[in-house]
Amino acid sequence: MIVLILERVPPGLRGELTRWLIEPKAGVFVGTVSARVRDRLWDKACRSLRGGAALLVYTTNTEQGFALRSAGETGRQIVEYEGLWLVRVPLEQRASPEPSST
Repeated sequence: MIVLILERVPPGLRGELTRWLIEPKAGVFVGTVSARVRDRLWDKACRSLRGGAALLVYTTNTEQGFALRSAGETGRQIVEYEGLWLVRVPLEQRASPEPSST
C-alpha cells in the first residue's frame, strides 16, 4: 500500500495519478501497486512538482513497517534516525526586535 501526499502541484499531475490511485482528500492519494509502478509514479511526481512538494509513504519490511520519501519544500523534514523514520518540525523563524531609537 502507498500513500502519496502532494502540495502545490499542477492539476494535471493529480489527474494522472487518479488513473492508479484514489484521491480521498485533495492532494492525498492511496492505493496498492507494485514496487515498479510505485517507483514510476514517484519519478513522475518528482519531475512534475514545479515548486510543489511530495511525500510518499509505502509499506516495506522495516521495523516500522513502512518507509518514506520526500521531494520539494515542505514545512516538515523527514529524518531517518537509527533505522526509524521521524518527522522534524522546524522552529519558526522569529523576527529580531527592532532597535529602539533614543
